[in-house]
Amino acid sequence: MSSQKIIECFRNNDSGFLGILYQSQFPKLRRFVLANNGNEDQAKDVFQEAFIITWENIRKGMFIPSSNSDVNAYLFRVGKNKWLDYVRSSGFKKNISLEIQHDRFGEEAEDKESALQWVEKGLKTLGEKCRDLLKRFYYRKESMSMIANNFGWTEQTARNNKYRCIQQLRDELYKMKD
Repeated sequence: MSSQKIIECFRNNDSGFLGILYQSQFPKLRRFVLANNGNEDQAKDVFQEAFIITWENIRKGMFIPSSNSDVNAYLFRVGKNKWLDYVRSSGFKKNISLEIQHDRFGEEAEDKESALQWVEKGLKTLGEKCRDLLKRFYYRKESMSMIANNFGWTEQTARNNKYRCIQQLRDELYKMKD
């Protein structure tokens, strides 16, 4: 479908088209959010925000398609930028924690004490640098600048490595669950 036809459908609130657009475009943004430390609900929220922004910009005439820009690409870009803004926010950083939720990992984590023991088991499976980095951040409450200095990294490298290590730990915990 041409960009002009898609814009017409947006302006006319064509519910059939909007449903098709959701089904065709959501999976791409979902994959991006999941690949970047998000979950299914967050992907749905980000897509909804991106969809509304795209709809508003089309209705206000703020989006004008060009030869190298179409509505689908614009919708994805808005969603991607929304998610990256969230990942960079302090709210996201505060939400990343090592607390294990009962509904995510099952009965192995009935209480906080057993959850912490489970996390300790998972930490033992990680490499020494990951284990040291996560312990410094979560247990010793060291700042990212202190951690970066200790490893000889920039703060951004320390942050990136921390998120990678957390993902490795999550993967190990999921493996341990099964």
